[in-house]
Amino acid sequence: MAQRFPPSQPTPSPVQQPQRYPTPSGPPLRQYATPTFPLQQRPGGFVQGGGMGSGMMPRPQQQPYNPIRPPIPQSQKRPSDVRPPQQQPKGEFPHTSAGGSSGKKKKKLADKILPQKVRDLVPESQAYMDLLAFERKLDSTIMRKRLDIQEALKRPMKQKRKLRIFISNTFYPAKEATETEEGSVASWELRVEGRLLEDSKNDPNKPPPLQVKRKFSSFFKSLVIELDKELYGPDNHLVEWHRTPTTQETDGFQVKRPGDKNVRCTILLLLDYQPLQFKLDTRLARLLGVHTQTRPVIISALWQYIKTHKLQDPHEREYINCDKYLEQTFSCPRMKFAEIPQRLNPLLHPPDPIVINHIISVEGTEQKQTACYDIDVEVDDTLKTQMNNFLLSTASQQEIQSLDNKIHETVETINQLKTNREFFLSFAKDPQQFINKWIISQTRDLKTMTDVVGNPEEERRAEFYYQNWAQEAVCRYFYTKVQQKRAELEQALGIRNT
Repeated sequence: MAQRFPPSQPTPSPVQQPQRYPTPSGPPLRQYATPTFPLQQRPGGFVQGGGMGSGMMPRPQQQPYNPIRPPIPQSQKRPSDVRPPQQQPKGEFPHTSAGGSSGKKKKKLADKILPQKVRDLVPESQAYMDLLAFERKLDSTIMRKRLDIQEALKRPMKQKRKLRIFISNTFYPAKEATETEEGSVASWELRVEGRLLEDSKNDPNKPPPLQVKRKFSSFFKSLVIELDKELYGPDNHLVEWHRTPTTQETDGFQVKRPGDKNVRCTILLLLDYQPLQFKLDTRLARLLGVHTQTRPVIISALWQYIKTHKLQDPHEREYINCDKYLEQTFSCPRMKFAEIPQRLNPLLHPPDPIVINHIISVEGTEQKQTACYDIDVEVDDTLKTQMNNFLLSTASQQEIQSLDNKIHETVETINQLKTNREFFLSFAKDPQQFINKWIISQTRDLKTMTDVVGNPEEERRAEFYYQNWAQEAVCRYFYTKVQQKRAELEQALGIRNT
């Protein structure tokens, strides 16, 4: 019977002994080409009188030695349902344990889904699953709408509004000098102001949308007031204002001049179109029915005219066969569609200014006389601001995230309770077998936690050493010892020879 060695005793390290024998004479030691010993195998076990190899068991033909323990048979494996439920403190979950925010696992949609076993036990949970499917559809719809809004914001969104211009003048008669006051000559003052009118289409019961008030000058690119040249001469009859990158916006313009006669003046207002608009050549404007528009709208109207009159070449689709009107306008019988923007440039002119003829009256003394004019202007659609606010709003996102966290925590709690139920249900069915399996499971967990090497319970039995790997281990152990002694001997001989 094999002798049992306690596994806790470490293998003693070899101690180098002093040289006790003289150097042998004769041929040197023979080296073997393979890491095995030439054993004289006989049926029945050990070799009698085999010299160094005597007393050793024959080495069986099998796979190379693997230092890793052999796998545990399926019958000895720990069942998966005997682990006790892991108790978590209330309100605390595995993903929120020590490790900080970097250790939190990323929550996914799959973490919201209840296991099938839970749904079978609780039929009411199907209502939750229906809500979950509806939430996915709703999220998909909202995402599509957000993408649509982002695409819509890339295009200019304008609406037409009425801008009411107020042109007023006040006459100040001459005053003679007195002992207390200085005298002054007769003069007049002209003011040009304006404001946007409320949209009449809005519901009167509905509060108007919040808007940022625009300055009067922000609607115009330039303003020119031309006075009577005969009264004020060629050098003082023009008052001009032009927009620059550093222009400060204002609510109105004011002009003050000396005089006591009625003055004819012409006010030229050039709107600041965003995006830029152009006035079409007269012939092209009559052809397309467009007077002043942006470049994309003009090209689209021209393409519509080409399609309507079937002017695209049937064979060479990139060419346009001009009819007599287009030929007169573009001065060519045929042109490529890609050439249209370039050929349109000479036919596009700056838009006409708004011209207002006004008479500055000096009949009333220090009485303000006002004239009103309404013009159409384009302003940003208020819906654009609401779209931007919708895309930038994060209040609802934070609330949704908070609710999602609660759902994840609830689902994790349900899964934990399911594990507890399966644990106690297994115990109720067969307490004895359950406790045995549980003790085996806990024993393996304890060995894993305490880093115990080997299996003392198995190693104390003789059958453990009759397995196939034991023979391989014995051979390798003796081979290692022989190699170690041989190295010590060669080292000692080398030192003696020197």
